[in-house]
Amino acid sequence: MTYCVAIKLNAGLVFLSDSRTNAGLDQISTFRKMIVYEKPDDRFMVLLSAGNLSISQSVREILQIEQLKEHPDGDPITIWNAKSMFDAARVLGAAIRHVYERDGASLKAAGVDFNVSLIFGGQIKGEGMRLFQVYSAGNFIEATPETPYFQVGESKYGKPVLDRVITPNTPLDEAAKCALVSMDSTLKSNLSVGLPLDLVVYEANRFQTDKVVCIDDNNPYFKMLHNSWGVKLREVFDSIEDPMWNGETTSVPLMQPASRSLPLKKIATPQDKLI
Repeated sequence: MTYCVAIKLNAGLVFLSDSRTNAGLDQISTFRKMIVYEKPDDRFMVLLSAGNLSISQSVREILQIEQLKEHPDGDPITIWNAKSMFDAARVLGAAIRHVYERDGASLKAAGVDFNVSLIFGGQIKGEGMRLFQVYSAGNFIEATPETPYFQVGESKYGKPVLDRVITPNTPLDEAAKCALVSMDSTLKSNLSVGLPLDLVVYEANRFQTDKVVCIDDNNPYFKMLHNSWGVKLREVFDSIEDPMWNGETTSVPLMQPASRSLPLKKIATPQDKLI
């Protein structure tokens, strides 16, 4: 299992992935789930992957050479010459289908599902930033202002903080912090997600970035964030009043006293129903 998250903001894009894979309790390994495709002053793209490791690695390799042809006599489209991120996402979808056509039957015969989930985002010169979630069939959906982030893998533990914090107007550094808190929550609750982490922060219209970080156990910022988040959560929790059950004085009662002017309904018993 893994956890990857990508966030699309007005100011740029944030990508974060863990690197743990496991095939049982005693077979835990480290493999990168992120790959960056960059051509300075022309395009910047990031791919995050979850699911079957052999499938995702095959897709990543084929993606660099995969071609789409709109017309028999037309120039083939690749991720390196695509005019839009939409076309680049179509090339990625074709790469997934290529791997399925090559390996799908053999995997099925071995009892292995064709399972891969991808997040693909970036910017190509001439258009704005775009972010896609791509499925095992090669189809995809695009992030919107109402849904500005995507997650793949073990997503449930890190989702609440994203829902409470992230909007299109969130600053890049704040979104990176939120993504790291989301990852820390997942690390805390699920052993199948683990360090090191890969973080990329991309500023809109730059077509390159120097904010590429590998975060391990010794990273001082992540250690501070991990400790601070736990302490601050406890402080907020402790600051909320406990529920009151027996009429004690409280500014926000959990239960209102039952009105004595209302008649109580008699609950039917099995004996009543037999009469």
